[in-house]
Amino acid sequence: MRFIVTIVLIGFSYIGFSQTEDLSNRLRFDEYLGYVKKFHPIVKQAELVIDESQAKLMKSRGAFDPKIEVDYGRKQFKNTEYYDKLNGIFKIPTWFGVELKAVFEENSGDYLNPENFVPEDGLYSAGVSVPLGQGLLINNRMAALKQAKLFREQAKADRDLYVNNILFEASLVYFEWLQAYNELKLFENILTNAQQRYDGVQKGVEVGENAEIDATEARIAVNNRKLGLEQSKVKLIKAALELSNFLWLDNNVPVELQPNVIPDINSEPIIDATFNINQLRSDDVVLENHPKMVSLGYKLEGLEVDTRLKANKLLPRIDVEYNFLTETPEVVRTLNTAEYKGGVNLSFPLFLRKERGDLKLAKLKLQDTEYERDATRVNLQNKINALRQELESYSAQNEITTEMVSDYQQMLLAEERKFELGESSLFLVNSRESKLIDGQLKAIEIQNKFFSTKAKLFNSLAVNPDL
Repeated sequence: MRFIVTIVLIGFSYIGFSQTEDLSNRLRFDEYLGYVKKFHPIVKQAELVIDESQAKLMKSRGAFDPKIEVDYGRKQFKNTEYYDKLNGIFKIPTWFGVELKAVFEENSGDYLNPENFVPEDGLYSAGVSVPLGQGLLINNRMAALKQAKLFREQAKADRDLYVNNILFEASLVYFEWLQAYNELKLFENILTNAQQRYDGVQKGVEVGENAEIDATEARIAVNNRKLGLEQSKVKLIKAALELSNFLWLDNNVPVELQPNVIPDINSEPIIDATFNINQLRSDDVVLENHPKMVSLGYKLEGLEVDTRLKANKLLPRIDVEYNFLTETPEVVRTLNTAEYKGGVNLSFPLFLRKERGDLKLAKLKLQDTEYERDATRVNLQNKINALRQELESYSAQNEITTEMVSDYQQMLLAEERKFELGESSLFLVNSRESKLIDGQLKAIEIQNKFFSTKAKLFNSLAVNPDL
């Protein structure tokens, strides 16, 4: 058996294949996520939620903007001026439903309504309108502004959830790419070993030391490894294309991953640092700071504002208005209580069925959100605890598979020595090698699940890392 080549198993230990690639072409995990967070359209879309909330806040503040109104009307028929009326109003809404108002009236005409008669130079008035019942402590304008502020803060929490989800999805794709690359390198190495074994057996056949059937069996093993290599190439290409979906440049330009770019096979320390796994695995994580809980908290506050507004609608509407009248507004002493225009507006539905129905619906929405918050808290806590235990299990599984692969490697080496001495068969050697390959593939799969579980823990806590 002197023609049998001793097989050197390059790369059958789980963590480190022998690498000859240019490491400058590596795409590190943290660099990859940095590109995703900075340039991916969905991340930019998440920022639009903040812009939308700012726009809604600006819109609600517009309800408190001062307003100028001008009402002008004139009627002339058959050389007769029926009326010429000008009414200019300047209003300033305030926070507690009080509205300040200044008015200028100038009216004339042959058929003017007597109540519209004013001095020749016009009549000025300044006053205030105050709601004494409904709308004093809270009104539509106040509620809209408060809810807009709460929506802005809620949008920030929702933005963190959106960004975390896209980073989570991108992480899983990177791990699939890494798994496909590790499998490719594995099949490249085992094909080299199978080819060396076949060459040695073939030389033995030529000199009559091996049977022709041994060469056939060795050739079957080579073709089997070639088939596995081709399948792994297809899997790597698909994983690379999937990864390209998350790679973008500025100005929304997609990037296609080049064939010479490879993942970093020693990614675990970088993954742990990027996800801050040590902190996530600790027990001092405060769930109330979770973006989902924060978002629900702001949603609850917004519903509480709406409930208070609906409760306020049960009060009678009593609007009181008082205006000082003067012909000479520049002279302060002309403003006196003897010359005024005022009034009271009172309205109150007898059954309040609409108002009581609105209040009931608002309370139901509030209660529904409270139930959702409580359920979310429990679900998050249980999910986090389960993922932490899953991580511990995969840590143990990694150690087991590493030891198992090492044992398979020793068994293969021993079988090869026996084959060289004529005490074994090529069938047993190939069988031992197949066991080693299965163990190695299992180890690569468990590594992928281990990394994916870390990503799930990262996702369950909705962390938004600085990249």
